[in-house]
Amino acid sequence: MRLGVLDVGSNTVHLLAVDAHPGARPLPAHSHKAELRLAELLDAEGNIGPEGIGLLAKTIGEALQAAEDQGCEEVLSFATSAVREAGNADHVLATVKAETGVDLTVLSGGDEARLTFLAVRRWFGWSAGKLLVLDIGGGSLEIAYGMDEDPAVAVSLPLGAGRLTASRLPGDPPDPQDVKALRRYVRAEIARTVGQFSRLGRPDHIVATSKTFKQLARIAGAARTAEGVYVQRDLSRSSLAEWVPRLATMTVADRAELPGVSPGRAGQLLAGALVAEAAMDLFGAERLEICPWALREGVILRRLDHLPADG
Repeated sequence: MRLGVLDVGSNTVHLLAVDAHPGARPLPAHSHKAELRLAELLDAEGNIGPEGIGLLAKTIGEALQAAEDQGCEEVLSFATSAVREAGNADHVLATVKAETGVDLTVLSGGDEARLTFLAVRRWFGWSAGKLLVLDIGGGSLEIAYGMDEDPAVAVSLPLGAGRLTASRLPGDPPDPQDVKALRRYVRAEIARTVGQFSRLGRPDHIVATSKTFKQLARIAGAARTAEGVYVQRDLSRSSLAEWVPRLATMTVADRAELPGVSPGRAGQLLAGALVAEAAMDLFGAERLEICPWALREGVILRRLDHLPADG
């Protein structure tokens, strides 16, 4: 069957259509993406304004049309931190349903972490042993650890690259004092959670997902996307430590010129790098591997697990 997964994230609304059946890996068939950066559209009260809601409903409608055009039998629709934490989330969801017919499932931060962990576990398999998985989104940072398909510990922190950029790095380039203050804040937030993981022992494999980590790995020398999904891509703590001060002095336009960095994400790259560096430092990760599968694949895999074996 052809499944669609509609991910209303803090940065993008992304429809991924895949050909899938139980027991087989999902094969991507079509991708439809629009950058909204909802995490940056919250007003002073933490609400998504009328313009943002209207744009969201319009974008979801376009994604549904793309799903129909691609022959998707079912569309799994969900929203993450930007909608979850909006002060008017109920109004946003009701408006989207009224205008598009889509009843968005709002994932909790823990759900995000667990589903992303499932995707990473399926990608690397049981031989990867104990996994520590890091995922930086636009609105939140998810961290999960475990031996099985369901992690033993899963946490979500309000440390998304878009959220932090909008609230704490207003300058272009940012003020050095703002960068220092953000660095302190991020490290204090992550440090509060480290004990939950360290008592379980060291992981055998440390993995990162998300566009932020992929772009950081790319500017640090990892293979281009065009070289294929099965090429191993790593990010070392030493490379990241060299890049963070460089990114801090660059304008958004300068960052957009870096290899693999999209113009729409360039403004968030410094905040994402500060979160990535803090997580690697505090969890003692000298190197991590980038996984091409993340939350969307986790949602698809969980759905396939509940289909009968004959499809």
